[in-house]
Amino acid sequence: MRFPRSRSGIEHLVPGGRDGRRMLWVSFTDKAGSGLWYGTSALYYTFVAGLAPHEIGLLLGVAGAVGVAGTPVAGRVADRVPLTRLLPAVHALRAAAAVGILFTGTLWLLLPIAALGSLGDRSASVLTKLYAARVAGPDRVRYQALQRTVVNIGFGIGGLAAAVALAVGTGTAYRTMLVGDALSFAGAALLVLRCAEPPSPVRVVATAATAGGEPPLSKAPATGPWRDRGYLAYTATEALLFLDDTAINVGLPLWIATATAAPHSLVALLFVLNNVLVVLFQVRLSRLGDEPRRAAASLPLLGLAFLVAGGAMAVSAVDSAGIAVVALVVAATAFTAAEIVHAAISWELSLALAPGRSQGAYLGVHGLAQSAQRSAGPVLLTSAVMAAGPLGWLGLGGALAAVSGGQRTLVRRRLDRLDALERPSAAASQSTAVPSGTVTVSGGDYGE
Repeated sequence: MRFPRSRSGIEHLVPGGRDGRRMLWVSFTDKAGSGLWYGTSALYYTFVAGLAPHEIGLLLGVAGAVGVAGTPVAGRVADRVPLTRLLPAVHALRAAAAVGILFTGTLWLLLPIAALGSLGDRSASVLTKLYAARVAGPDRVRYQALQRTVVNIGFGIGGLAAAVALAVGTGTAYRTMLVGDALSFAGAALLVLRCAEPPSPVRVVATAATAGGEPPLSKAPATGPWRDRGYLAYTATEALLFLDDTAINVGLPLWIATATAAPHSLVALLFVLNNVLVVLFQVRLSRLGDEPRRAAASLPLLGLAFLVAGGAMAVSAVDSAGIAVVALVVAATAFTAAEIVHAAISWELSLALAPGRSQGAYLGVHGLAQSAQRSAGPVLLTSAVMAAGPLGWLGLGGALAAVSGGQRTLVRRRLDRLDALERPSAAASQSTAVPSGTVTVSGGDYGE
């Protein structure tokens, strides 16, 4: 009698088999290179490219605005082009943009090059997410948690190397970081080329239709995310709930420097705390979003985290340095808890609320939430929240808690609608191998 070989620890831990593990290496390689560049980009543009501060602001603003288009465009194309061909092309575009920046020192030439790089960055983000959803299938939430952990480790390693470059402070050191960034994209492209194309709901449903086994509801008239009022409303709430990112990376440092008695060195320690907590708890808390309704039920935890964070930020404005430090540590921990919980919830719901045959297009629209937050979030925090002082932080915490509650209601209604649509074709759907959590219908306006 032959016994099946037991899987090794790593094979059991990572969903998606060999391709799932390779895509984790893709994420690590990509983000390690990004950590090199993000930590030194502002000084590179200042001391190597010779740009003035207002020119750097214009460069980053234009690049960010162009990058917003990357998520919907890449998502729509991904429903028609194999990911294992599209994603390497996007990484190659990012590598070419990095090399272009290396050999360009004029603002008007840097503008289109940086814009193309930003377009590639946002496109790569949604395509990597889509590949993970397809390759991991029903274990996609656990896979996303592992991926976020790997991403944070990659960023951390890249950030440490960037810190060395900053300590050296020479043009050669800054250029080396940019070269490392370009090489990381090239390496990521080569790794993706070794991956197999995962099952796609588009091809699965098409195959079922050819065989005469197409579920009745998949014959509904086609629609897209831009006409889906319910999904657009969900995406709008997501743009607000992603503010934990700006709060940690922009709000905390500026608040510490301008409104508290805490030492400025606390900023670096809070960034370390954020990374460590994500690495330790993202996988463990992924169960909060392992099923759509459980994800919806976890939204009050997200609201509570925002409430605690806003209250702690308000308390940190007291004159006592000791109290300020304790309050800021609590605030950073609460914002990180919000980041971890929202990552698990958002990942599951962004897929579960999208029709399977239009997954890429819907994920592209969902990606706009994070892009919009990165563009408008810093302005909101600096001009409204921080300008209002401690009351501003209290208001932000309360507002985000309310948004969490509103999103829970919106999501539960949409899930009820999708369940009602799916029920008549449940028997036919059992023979169709669509990944868990997706909906095999292609049309219908699910708007509220």
